[in-house]
Parts: sequence; structure tokens; C-alpha cells
Amino acid sequence: MNPRSECEHARAQFSGYLDGDLTGKAMQELAAHLACCPGCNEEFEGWRSIQHFVGQLGPAKPPADLSLRLRIAISREQASTFRQRAARWQVRWENTVRPLMLQASAGLASTVLLIGTLLLLIGTFAAPEPLSARDEPLGMATSPRFLYSTFDDISSSAASNPVVVKAYVNGDGKVYDYRIVSGPTDAKTKEAVENMLVFSVFEPARIFGEPVRGQAILSFSGVAVQG
Repeated sequence: MNPRSECEHARAQFSGYLDGDLTGKAMQELAAHLACCPGCNEEFEGWRSIQHFVGQLGPAKPPADLSLRLRIAISREQASTFRQRAARWQVRWENTVRPLMLQASAGLASTVLLIGTLLLLIGTFAAPEPLSARDEPLGMATSPRFLYSTFDDISSSAASNPVVVKAYVNGDGKVYDYRIVSGPTDAKTKEAVENMLVFSVFEPARIFGEPVRGQAILSFSGVAVQG
């Protein structure tokens, strides 16, 4: 092996040597080459210095609002998936079910007209049934309702200056986004608000008894929820 090829082979093994991925024989051969090749030895020392500097940096610290960002991203992805699914069902409806319904509607028109006439005659002579006071209206919609929060370390700035927040709550009773309506907006207050929202649990908004997205108004000087 000529000197140039030997140097190229040695430099290709620098990373494996520093990571401890070489065999004992390969490490001895590389150490012997570095002892007699000033150029490779100088470049290897540069690699060693970089590894030492990176090791001193330590692991990266995640941002304080990482949990809230992840919840928001997951919620948006779920909403996007729901819209795509709805779009696919609409295409299937347009291509299959709707044409069949149009064909069947012509044959059913006369039947519907006959049944409608009979029902009109029956309704004319039948006495109306009295309404019960216990009947409940259909389609009643409710707003999100605050249940509890496992985070109780509210900052002093939020306690002295009330902060009003509009929280966006998903169907699972979790906050996926928020906006400060009034009050201080400094970094300390925002951190307290985000921690409060991340660890808060709501009764989700409902329509026809099914959980849906909704909005809640919160205040750090005493939680209050409005529709």
C-alpha cells in the first residue's frame, strides 16, 4: 500500500476509532500509523478536539412549552385526518350512493305522494297528543366546562394582575390552543398560563350528546367558564 492510500485508509477510520467501533488489531494499526505520520496525527487531534467539545455541550434542554406544542400539533393532525376522511366519503357519495338515490326517487315519488295524502287525512281527524312537561328539546348544545387542574403553581404576576384566556378545547376535554384576551403577556405569565392549560381537564362541549370542540374563557383570579 502506497503512503497516500495508507493515509486515506487511516483517515477513514478516525470516526470508528473515536467511537470505539474498531477491532483491537485495527486500533493498533491506526495508532502505529499516527505515530509515524504527522499529517494524519494533526488531523486526528482535530477530530478528538471536536468530540471533546461536543461532549461538553451535554444534552439539549427541551423548551418549557414543548408539551403544549405537541398537543397542538397532534390535535391539528387529527383535524386534518378527519377532513380528509370526510372528503373521501363525499367523493364516494357523489359517485355511488347519490346516483342510486336519484334513480330510486323517481319510482318512489308516487308512493310518497299517496302516503302523504293518507297521513294528511288522518292528521286532520285525529286529536293532537298533549305535550309532556318532561319532554327535553333535541339538539341542545353545551359549552366546555372546567373540571380541575393538577397544576396549582400560579405565578405572582398572574395573581396580582388577572389574566383572561380564551382556551380552545377538543372533544377529549384537552386544550389544544389558547389566546390571552386581557392581562399581562410577559414570558413568566405565559409560562404559568401554558402550564395551567396543559394540566387542566374539561368536560368537552357537546351537540346531540356527542363531544365536539368548543371555547372556554378562563381567569387566573378564579376560573370562570362561559359559553
